[in-house]
Amino acid sequence: MRVLPILFLLSFSFAANSQSLDDKWVTKVNQSRNTDFDTFNLGLSQSADYVAIGTPAAILLAGFLKQDKYLQKEGLKASVAILGTYGVGYILKKTVKRERPYLVLEGLSPVQAKTSYSFPSGSAAVAFASATTLTSSFPKWYVAVPSFGYAAAVSYSRIRSGEHYPSDVLAGAIVGAGSVWVSKKLTHLINKN
Repeated sequence: MRVLPILFLLSFSFAANSQSLDDKWVTKVNQSRNTDFDTFNLGLSQSADYVAIGTPAAILLAGFLKQDKYLQKEGLKASVAILGTYGVGYILKKTVKRERPYLVLEGLSPVQAKTSYSFPSGSAAVAFASATTLTSSFPKWYVAVPSFGYAAAVSYSRIRSGEHYPSDVLAGAIVGAGSVWVSKKLTHLINKN
């Protein structure tokens, strides 16, 4: 029973250190950025929602135009995954209520000031949901590399802008990829019955 108090103390120590790392990383990345790229950074961040909505729409449209059952099924799974990603992200933001880094840490200048909460990063979540969906539907390296490269770039842009901590982005990536996994399991279960 003495192990539990030690684990409890270690978890608090890890949480304190990870917050310190979060603070250091977001500060370093935000303060060392080249502001000439802020407009590009903002566009990249904002593109995540369009890509997230466009991904299942394009797969579904191709499926219906080609009368391809596989694409229709994959488009449906992608739609469920994206909706799940938005839903889980919204619930987590309202539950955790973590303030954005530029509101908490001195010396950060956001690319765009937002009023919503920080955890998890919605842009990272939907970017990783899109990348995971595409890679799951079309398991080829030439799909995976640009898809996950794009998701990583969106995620980095959120830290660079001072609007998210690295842990927000990591949580977003987990929510996005996890939503695709849950969507696959749900549609498989529904199709079985």
